[in-house]
Amino acid sequence: MLLAVKNLTVCYDTAMLLNDVSLNVATGELVGVVGPNGAGKTTLLRTIAGLVRWERECKRGTKAGNITIDGEIHFDGQRIDKLPPDEIARRGLVLCPERRRPFRELSVLDNLRAGAYLVKDHRVFQQSLESVYTMFPILKARAGQVSGTLSGGEQQMLAIARALMTQPKLLCIDEPSTGLSPKIRAELFAKIREIAKSGLTVLLVEQDVSLAFSLSTRNYILSHSKVMAEGTSDELMKDEKVRQSYLGLAGPASA
Repeated sequence: MLLAVKNLTVCYDTAMLLNDVSLNVATGELVGVVGPNGAGKTTLLRTIAGLVRWERECKRGTKAGNITIDGEIHFDGQRIDKLPPDEIARRGLVLCPERRRPFRELSVLDNLRAGAYLVKDHRVFQQSLESVYTMFPILKARAGQVSGTLSGGEQQMLAIARALMTQPKLLCIDEPSTGLSPKIRAELFAKIREIAKSGLTVLLVEQDVSLAFSLSTRNYILSHSKVMAEGTSDELMKDEKVRQSYLGLAGPASA
């Protein structure tokens, strides 16, 4: 198993953001995590990537630092939940964050260079750059453009491409469809499907159930900070309790 999250609990003061969450991702899978706003999906990815623990250490001794984390996270056969975010990324677990977060004052190319900060071999860097330019040709056309002036869809493509420049073993993508038009969403998810088909393992957090289920190998439904159900897209869509209680879908599944 490439990623194994075991009994993960995260609390901010008395607010429980994750409650005994466990999930697994095998090499080559695209696993979806879906659920309503406030379910804990982003906290899950940030904790896996080491950012919640880093945030706690930075704010220790302040009210904002009252974060407790319990449970274990194993990646590629090693426990990583005590490691800093940069070491987790160095091992190949890379987060593409919610709301894209480009370095807005930098050019597209400089954002991609920043993504490749762990890559020391110039030849490997060039190969990675050509690979992301092939996948996202608009980024090649916009290479010299300041990234803050890109459209929302182009910024999301840049965020994914920047993460790919790190040459991850596991790519965690947080809410990629946020703020995008249906047409751009469809184009973006076609690219995510292409990434998964290339063999890269993906953990996808997404609020749009239909988009996530159209790509995923398996899914976890997160609600009220807990995993409420797990299964393939077909299995979950055929479960009426899951459809109505956790996915907000009325009526029976299509035959």
